[in-house]
Amino acid sequence: MVSLLPLTGLLLAANAQVPAKTLAAGGDDPAFVLPTLPYAQDALEPHLSARTLSVHYGKHYQTYVDNLNTLAADTKMAGLPLEEIIRQTAGKPDQAGLFNNAAQVWNHTFFWKSMKPNGGGAPTGKLAERITATFGSFDAFKAAFSEAALTQFGSGWAWLVQEGDTLKIIKTSNADTPLAHGQTALLTCDVWEHAYYLDHLNRRKDFVQAFLDHLVNWDFAASQVK
Repeated sequence: MVSLLPLTGLLLAANAQVPAKTLAAGGDDPAFVLPTLPYAQDALEPHLSARTLSVHYGKHYQTYVDNLNTLAADTKMAGLPLEEIIRQTAGKPDQAGLFNNAAQVWNHTFFWKSMKPNGGGAPTGKLAERITATFGSFDAFKAAFSEAALTQFGSGWAWLVQEGDTLKIIKTSNADTPLAHGQTALLTCDVWEHAYYLDHLNRRKDFVQAFLDHLVNWDFAASQVK
């Protein structure tokens, strides 16, 4: 069994509740398994419904894990840590399928950890100081992060990242990830439609506001700062 995020420690124990269906070649266990969510599927309600999380986690996320196992099997990527697969396949058109699925597993695992029950509010401590120093105020940060999330055309992600000693807000399309660009992710919001459509239909703005006001896990974000 291969840990999904060995360097950042984001992967929890394998989830016996929703086992991966696709097995890697050469063994009885899947190379990558669906990690346990860090909270119950209804724990983020009413801001993110159990129905949405069940479909997002149990269907979309599971499919990325299954595809990753299928595409990595019998290749030189088999058995490598997830982050290494992403780095080795980034920017290579002939490896796009493997990159996309590996990156989506990484992105989603990070997204689950970016939220918590009774989250939201403002960060404290050194992260709060750095956000204020970089963006001018926490309100200015929220406005800039919201703009990135709302102006991402089509599917993608909004991120707070660290690049060197600098904090930045970026957006990535589809499966792209800061890991592929040498950046350290601190926080992410998934703006693929499947992340919010069952709850908010096409009102992405409502989802992003709920994410920032009620779901953000600032303790997790602070723990990622280097």
